[in-house]
Order: sequence, then structure tokens, then C-alpha cells
Amino acid sequence: MGPAAGGVISDELLDKLGGLSTQALVDGLWVMGWPPSQIDNAAPLHPSHKCVGRAVTLNFVPVRPDIAQDKPAGGESPEYEAFEKCGPKEVLVMASVGPNESVGGDIKFLRLKQLGCGGLVTDGAVRDTDEIIDYGFPCFSNGTTARQGPAAMQPWECNGVINISGVTVRPGDAIVGDQDGVVVVPAKVASMVFDIAHGREVIEGIVKEELTKNPGPPGIYYPFMSGKIKVDSPLGKLLATKGITPENSNQFEGSANW
Repeated sequence: MGPAAGGVISDELLDKLGGLSTQALVDGLWVMGWPPSQIDNAAPLHPSHKCVGRAVTLNFVPVRPDIAQDKPAGGESPEYEAFEKCGPKEVLVMASVGPNESVGGDIKFLRLKQLGCGGLVTDGAVRDTDEIIDYGFPCFSNGTTARQGPAAMQPWECNGVINISGVTVRPGDAIVGDQDGVVVVPAKVASMVFDIAHGREVIEGIVKEELTKNPGPPGIYYPFMSGKIKVDSPLGKLLATKGITPENSNQFEGSANW
């Protein structure tokens, strides 16, 4: 079996990734040919919730008597092992067995508050919504529920490779969440994804500024694909007036470096 983690993301790069929109990150991964990276079944529990951090993963499996017997008990349970790995630069990513099954609530997640956890993401549900919102850490889930989870599933593995809503997450991957959803940025390509996504956001800012000053249909400049902008196109000419050219940007046709 290969290594669980795919690389190491520095605090500096993590902060840079967190400064970008999830849309820009998705586009960066898309032009690189990576598979879908947005966790569709994870929405913010509160409009203020945003998160960025390295993934600490926890996998749940359907309940079975021998699983319940063999799983370490009490404080040695994989879920509490995962909790203790979380801090301000980590996001706990919990793969549920179903969209409506609870991965936890008030009492359990009090520990995440105490640790200053950077966020929680699950394709399952959470309980005790008001208390979790009061705890202050960002939470993204498929929904909320009053049901308990142990009747349907058991926590089984901490920091393995998990599948969450069809998206693979490895420990240490960057997790970025905002009002549009949650994106997984693989550690192995995080630096390149930032370069592409940041360059794209700069260009979008220039396009918006131009259309604000000179109102008109955005189709003259937008949409565009990173690595495919033609120098002699209206967008290429606009960027040249701002000093952005193939010599200093990877957004142009022939300048893509991925």
C-alpha cells in the first residue's frame, strides 16, 4: 500500500490558498486535468463559515458487531485520535456512510472548539446545530439531524485515504471552504494550483474593472481558460495594457507550465 499523505503544504502556502475563492481553485485543478475536487455534499452550517487547513481524515464504516468489538474503545477510538491531531491549521474531514447519518454533535465537538480546530467537513450530518455554531469553528455538512450516528456507523480509521462524496482526500491535502462549497487541493500540486488560480483571479479583477468603467457585454473578454488566452484577442490586448504578457504569466496560449 502506498503512503497516505501526498506531500507537505507549508503554512505560507496554506494561507495563500485560503486567500483565493473556491471557484478559482476548482478552475486551476480543472485546467491541469485533475478529477473533480469539489465536495458537493458539504455546505456551510452558517453564512459566516469559511475554512482553510490541512486535512485530518476520519473514515466511518457501516455498523457491524465485530467492528464494534474490535474498534479501540473510549478515548482510544479513531475519532478521538483524529480530534487530537486538529488545531488552527487543520480541518477534520469525516467520510460518513450516508448523507443523513450523524458524525457527531455538541459534546464530541466541544473538544474541537478547545483545540481551536480550523474546521470540520463531512458528507454526512451533524447534530446540535446551535451549539456547534456557537462553538465558532467553521462546519460544512450535508445537513443536520437529531439522530445519533452509532446505530448506523462506527469510526474506523484516522488519517487514511478517504472517499467523500466521490472526491479522494489524503491526509495533508489543503481543504478550502466558503459559501460556494469545499474544495480539496492535493498537496502534491498545491503550489502550481495556487499559481494558476491566483493568476486567474488577477485577470478576472482586470476584466471586472474594465467592464465597470466601460459597460458592455462581458463576452468580449469572458469566459476564458487559463493557459489558452491568445495574445491578439481582446482579452490579451487588455492584459497587455496592464503589463501582463506571456513573458510573465502562465495564462496565455503557449505559456502554460503545467
